Amino acid sequence: MSLSRTRLIFFLIISLACIVVIILAGALFLPDSPVGLPSVGGAGEVPGTPLPRDAVVVEFYSSNTKQDWIDEVVESFNAEAKTTPGGQPIVVVAHHIGSGSSMNDILDGKIQPAVWSPGSQLWVTRINQAWSDRSGRNLIQADCPATIRVPLAIAMWEPMARAMGWPDEPIGWNDLAALSNNPDGWGAYGHPEWGQFKFGHPHPEHSNSGMLSLVAEVYAAAEATEGLTVDQVKSDNVAERVGAVERNVFHYGKKDTDILDRMTQRGPEYLHAVTSYESNVIKWNTDHNDELQFPLVAIYPAGGTFWVQNPYCILDADWISPEQAEAAEIFRDYLLSPDQQARTVKWGLRPADPAVALQSPIDLAHGAVPTTTQDDVPHLPYPNDEIINHIIDAWHQVKKKATVVMLIDVSGSMRGDKIKQAVQGASLFIDEMDAADEIYVIVFSDEILELPYSGPGGSSAENLRLTIEGLFADGGTALHESVIQSVDRIEGLQAQHEADGEQRIYGIVLLSDGINEVEGGPSQADMLSHLPSGSEASGVKIYTIAYGEDADEDLMATLANRTNGKIFAGSEEDIESIYFLISSEF
Repeated sequence: MSLSRTRLIFFLIISLACIVVIILAGALFLPDSPVGLPSVGGAGEVPGTPLPRDAVVVEFYSSNTKQDWIDEVVESFNAEAKTTPGGQPIVVVAHHIGSGSSMNDILDGKIQPAVWSPGSQLWVTRINQAWSDRSGRNLIQADCPATIRVPLAIAMWEPMARAMGWPDEPIGWNDLAALSNNPDGWGAYGHPEWGQFKFGHPHPEHSNSGMLSLVAEVYAAAEATEGLTVDQVKSDNVAERVGAVERNVFHYGKKDTDILDRMTQRGPEYLHAVTSYESNVIKWNTDHNDELQFPLVAIYPAGGTFWVQNPYCILDADWISPEQAEAAEIFRDYLLSPDQQARTVKWGLRPADPAVALQSPIDLAHGAVPTTTQDDVPHLPYPNDEIINHIIDAWHQVKKKATVVMLIDVSGSMRGDKIKQAVQGASLFIDEMDAADEIYVIVFSDEILELPYSGPGGSSAENLRLTIEGLFADGGTALHESVIQSVDRIEGLQAQHEADGEQRIYGIVLLSDGINEVEGGPSQADMLSHLPSGSEASGVKIYTIAYGEDADEDLMATLANRTNGKIFAGSEEDIESIYFLISSEF
């Protein structure tokens, strides 16, 4: 072998070795996603960016109220590349979800956060009680410091609030109860053209603002500001006063922001007021100024309200490593620092730190009264879990009842897991409804059939569930005709109830995985012209589930939007959770 050839081979070997070293070095030192952890893509992160090697990820489940602020703080924190005492990089991933829903997901094992920040301390008490009942110990052991202090308010159209004396005169829950029961309606305040008072609040078992508004109603009805007792909650006087408000609720929902969206779209003829937070009033006046017929204002209930703290709770669970607990403490200190607390105000949130001065947009121009403090409207104490459970029981007894038509596609394309999971979801929906609610189940393929045992719940609910469980899929899809028949059925029931002096919430829940396949029946235009108008809060709403990839989502959206309902895109994997969400509307 020549010397030059030997040198060439030696050079190639050295070059190949260098390449291998470079590749190995890259594998060791370049950023990579740890095993079992997602690439960065949560709030405040760049989607698709890989996590740093050995990153400690803090899964942070936070209430919706402070979403904008939290997203901003998380982005800032992650950009500063904070590390644990051991030198590991910290990445916070924020998720925004209702307090009741996140509590249930934690208890059911669907989520395993390191940090939970519900709307109020009330939920901390509830989850600890439930966890203790199961395991004998609390899930949250350490104190949970406040991150903000925002008053629960009644969001009302400004002309209506001014008619009641806002912002100078105190307005309380008992005033709303009197207005709700007054046969002259708004005529009592010199405005008969506004008709009957129309009120809405979120479902108390799903929403923090819904739960707190209900508790505040009970305090007012009991003429108390502390020390609620079981006897007070169960008294006829409290039931009568709370019922006076609840029987005039025209809309429940999963979140107060959902109801505010409806008010924005439909205007003051739809709803007059909804319980929400001062910060949401500010946000709506800021973000939806061009859409709102009138500004919204925050009424702080006389006698007391809840100044929600959105506590920051580090969970004491076996899925949280010591490093994650350390990282959660570091993020907590960052969140509560003066610089980050000062950021709350621009989002309409009052900071937990009293040293931070309030300024625009927390002002009259945005519907808030910044001079209102806890000295004027005291913070109501959170009842214990036993009292809360009795309040929920009492609410179920006095709340406005619902009449629902469940319209279920059982055509041939629903065979297999589709029909199986749809049946399970429908059964869950029936379980979530009150015994005094009315549920009518109509199934359709080529033919349309109302199932036996449809009607008032109670003792018939179990037989209705058993009937549903026997459903199987076959035939075509008479979608147009089934919607028309369902509308006729529920409007007939509504007319009967109104003749009897009974007020209810009415809805159709439609699940279908396809499009109309029956020739010779009603056209799509026939069906659409037959829909309720959606202009009245007391009207029939259609909630649609576009089930599977073949569903006509545009049509399902049209049915929901024209009747002021909602559309959900569903699959076999999530159909039960969708039915559960829809149940919160009633």
